[in-house]
Amino acid sequence: MPENASGEGVSAMQLKNLHALQQPMDISQDCFLVPGPVRMGQPCLNALGTPVITARGTEYRDVMAQLNSGLRNAFNLAPSQPVRGVESWSGDDDYKVVVVSGSGTAAMEMVIANRFRSNDLVLVPTNGKFGERVAEICQRFCNVKHLKYEWGRAFDLYELEQQLERGCYESVLICHNETSTGITQDAAAIAEMCARHKTSFILDGITSVGGMPVHPTEWAAEAVVVGAQKCTAGPSGIAAIAINSNFIDRVHAIREQGDSNPNYYLDLVSALKKGSDDQTPWTPAINLAMGWSAALEVLKEESNSERWSRCEHMANGVRNLFSDLGFDLLADSSQRSNTVTAILYPEGIDDSWRSRLKDDYNTQVIGAQDHLKGKMFRVGSMGETPVEEMVEGCKRMIDCFKSFGLTLPDLDVDSYFA
Repeated sequence: MPENASGEGVSAMQLKNLHALQQPMDISQDCFLVPGPVRMGQPCLNALGTPVITARGTEYRDVMAQLNSGLRNAFNLAPSQPVRGVESWSGDDDYKVVVVSGSGTAAMEMVIANRFRSNDLVLVPTNGKFGERVAEICQRFCNVKHLKYEWGRAFDLYELEQQLERGCYESVLICHNETSTGITQDAAAIAEMCARHKTSFILDGITSVGGMPVHPTEWAAEAVVVGAQKCTAGPSGIAAIAINSNFIDRVHAIREQGDSNPNYYLDLVSALKKGSDDQTPWTPAINLAMGWSAALEVLKEESNSERWSRCEHMANGVRNLFSDLGFDLLADSSQRSNTVTAILYPEGIDDSWRSRLKDDYNTQVIGAQDHLKGKMFRVGSMGETPVEEMVEGCKRMIDCFKSFGLTLPDLDVDSYFA
């Protein structure tokens, strides 16, 4: 068993301080309310600092087994044993989890590049930056019908139904939780449509898995992607996919027919050959895997339902508070995200407010992208962020707005998060 600097074994290190996840906040520290990468907890940081181990020995296979088991919990799948040699990547359902040494975008590309042939046609509805990225990846590997909706506006489900009635689509791919605009798609409704029209359903769950209800089995999703640095509060640069047997069979069939897209590093067939042995095909991100495994143990200790509830509670508080302060929210009210809130600046305020918020109020939120840059800010409510940090951060945001001469009503901020 490898040891960290204090001589503790990896397993002990990963489990350390789990019951002390939410320590009372020192309000002199920074409030980091960014929708990913989020602040990592101490168990994750401890694991990241573990001295390096070999990539092919039993020690790393132990790490992978624990990581696989933690991922199955985060994906809301049937549990597996965190023990090497017993198919830790699978459980009593139709899914396997595959770890990707790369960002969530790399994992999404792995899904798309391996699942589709160049002449397949897929449907990708989008209402923000990251959905559009899914469409752009698809354009590299297959044919795409891209339904572009206004950023922050819900999909027109009637239009999606009409498209699926054409019977020409191999799959529907969505960005489940669009952090660029603060909207969550109605995945259950889209999954039901796909089932009726016998069309596969693939989910970019990079900012939803671990932060809100995701149900791969119930939705019959062929593939779901997660990135470590978002709702699961792991390190950046490592991701995972959950794939069912339909997906795996299709990948093998395309390969056997000699009709697959060219790829090498993101070759899923190679990953599947190694996965049953708690391994990866190439040199793995060893310490990132250790850190993520520790973060997933924290999630398991808190439980999915409790984390989903805490994220929703904080998001509700932010939405209600800023609405009562007179701010407009970007996303449609019926589908606002529970892991990020997109808030429009009032007239006369721009991103100079964020700079002052960071420099003078020791608080960080994130700005907008593309055509909305300088017109709004986004507040993250994901990962291990405690409610106390959100309350303090909101107070600082209000004070910072007042420093720009903005007149705001005096509200009891604490009451919005009680």
